[in-house]
Amino acid sequence: MSPTKRDGQQRINMLLRQVGVVKSPLKEPSLVAESGDLSRKRRALRAKQRQDVVSEIVIAEAFTGILDEIEDFSHCLVLYWAHRVPHMGRSLVKAHPMGRKDLPLVGIFATCSPARPNPLCATVVRLLEHRGNLLTVRGLDAIDGSPIIDIKPYNPSYYPVGEVKIPPWLERIHRELAADSPPDTREGQSGKPSE
Repeated sequence: MSPTKRDGQQRINMLLRQVGVVKSPLKEPSLVAESGDLSRKRRALRAKQRQDVVSEIVIAEAFTGILDEIEDFSHCLVLYWAHRVPHMGRSLVKAHPMGRKDLPLVGIFATCSPARPNPLCATVVRLLEHRGNLLTVRGLDAIDGSPIIDIKPYNPSYYPVGEVKIPPWLERIHRELAADSPPDTREGQSGKPSE
């Protein structure tokens, strides 16, 4: 890394290293950046359906052993690169959350959209199985072929949460998702909508 100055700010040239790849039944992103905003794909699975998807994370052979003992955790935080976001989609500054024009136009950092200056995404997943360099997980919203940047065990004490404030538009999305769920899964639902 070498620092450079641009716009009066020190910038660091960074190099990320792909450690693995996602194998998923999700083949297309649910959101695309177009015409200066986000729009939903017509055939995309709903956010609740995406939370139930089972995927595999294949870690490169060069990192054999890097997953040892991860099966002692029930959940992991997966960091991946949204590789299908085109360069112009990385210049969005504002968007309607989830591509919905009935929601307010907000700064891209107020959303979980993959269309952002660095399309780095993070998802907490349920770890179903660890076998060698392969993890089977539930709830990964990455599409097939997404590069894995990092995996961390989910430790609730590292992410202390008191009372969480969210905007009214996100409360509305949560209510809609809960209403769209079968009655037996509504209670205790803590998943985030896939933007």
